[in-house]
Amino acid sequence: MASLPSDEIYEKYLQKAILEINELGDEIARAAGPERAFVVGSGHPLADLFLLKHAPQPSELQEGVAFYGRAGQAILKSLQRLRVDPMAVYGTTCLKLPGQDEAQARTWLARELHVVQPKLVVVMGPEALRIVNELEFPLADPIVPRLGELQRLTPTVDALYVPDVDVSLDEQSAKTRFWQAFKLVGSWWAELPPY
Repeated sequence: MASLPSDEIYEKYLQKAILEINELGDEIARAAGPERAFVVGSGHPLADLFLLKHAPQPSELQEGVAFYGRAGQAILKSLQRLRVDPMAVYGTTCLKLPGQDEAQARTWLARELHVVQPKLVVVMGPEALRIVNELEFPLADPIVPRLGELQRLTPTVDALYVPDVDVSLDEQSAKTRFWQAFKLVGSWWAELPPY
C-alpha cells in the first residue's frame, strides 16, 4: 500500500476538521432558531492555540462570531506583540447562546476541542475554568486557578489560566493582570518545534 505525502495527510485532516466545525455551526444555528442570536468559534480548525472564554458579548452575538470586537482586537494585538501567528489560533466561547443550558454547552465545547486538537488551551476567567473542568476528558487533570502558569490538561494538551479578557479591558490594573498571565503564550509558542 502506497503512503500519502504528509501534506496530503494534513489536507485530509483539515478538510475533515472544516466539515466537522461547519456541522457543529449548523447544529448551533438550528438550536438557536431564527429569532435567537448565537456565536460560533473562529480561527483555524486545526489550531495549536485554543482561546476560550465563558460567554459572548453583545458585539459577538450581533456578528455571530466569537472574539469579534474589543476582546478580539486586544487578543490580536497581544498575539502580534508575542509574535504568535494568528493563523494558528482558534477562539470560542463556552456558551454559544444567551441563557444556554450548560450541559449542552459542555457537549458542544468538547466537540470543538476534539475537532481542533490544540496543543494549548487558554482558559479565560473562572466560569470558563469551571466548565472546562466539568468536561471530564479521559486522562485529564483539573486546571487550577493559578494565573499565568502552564498546566497539563491531558497528555497531549496544556492549559493556561488567565483572567477573563472581557472584564480586563476597561481598567489599567486589570489589563496588566491579563497581560502578565497571557504573555506566557509567547514563550510557549517560541518553544514549539518548527514542524
